[in-house]
Amino acid sequence: MKQILAIVLALVIALAASAQKNITQFLGIPVDGTKTAMMQKLKTKGFTYNAKLDCMEGEFNGRDVTLHIVTNNNRVWRIMVSDAYPTRNEADIRIRFNTLCNQFSKNGKYLPANITGEYEINEEEDISIQMSLYNKRYEAAYYQVTETDTDTIEMQEWLLNKVLEDYGEEKWEDMTESERQTVGISLAMDWLLEKVSYKSVWFMISEQYGRYSIILYYDNEHNHSNGEDL
Repeated sequence: MKQILAIVLALVIALAASAQKNITQFLGIPVDGTKTAMMQKLKTKGFTYNAKLDCMEGEFNGRDVTLHIVTNNNRVWRIMVSDAYPTRNEADIRIRFNTLCNQFSKNGKYLPANITGEYEINEEEDISIQMSLYNKRYEAAYYQVTETDTDTIEMQEWLLNKVLEDYGEEKWEDMTESERQTVGISLAMDWLLEKVSYKSVWFMISEQYGRYSIILYYDNEHNHSNGEDL
């Protein structure tokens, strides 16, 4: 049975270096724990607390921002980062959005949720018309890749169970090397997506009274409500 997994493991080992612990991070801080603890950690990053608005304020990615901490059952599940100074210039918000798309696509810590990874807005797009008349949402979504998970035992157990469940030992042995490679790549991607699917990072254009801003969301889906309180 060890030989059955040889090709699959060879394909997946390279991904193991980038398959990560399932906790989303913001500025290296896990999006988890209590709101109070998160606020203290953010203060060490230079953010200050605005008691009137119940939010943190500071600088992120070269912009002044406000930062809201969202909890579920007293556990942090979302960090929401919004531009402190919205703009009325549609061209500016398009450039900001497209610049962020470019930054995320070039950052090895993120995988696009959309297989094409294409989220940019073309110059001919009339953002105000599309949003006001057609309720179009301009957003881009990614999965975050954080600290390296080196638990290859977990990986091997998952692959072994998956191969036995989907193919069985006899069928796997009868497959050609090319067929095994195809299956191995598919299994490797399934395993990787399972690791990162709870680490959602996405952003969107928000419009209020003709003023545009970018809002980013760092979500830990493990702590998100799944109807358990109903």
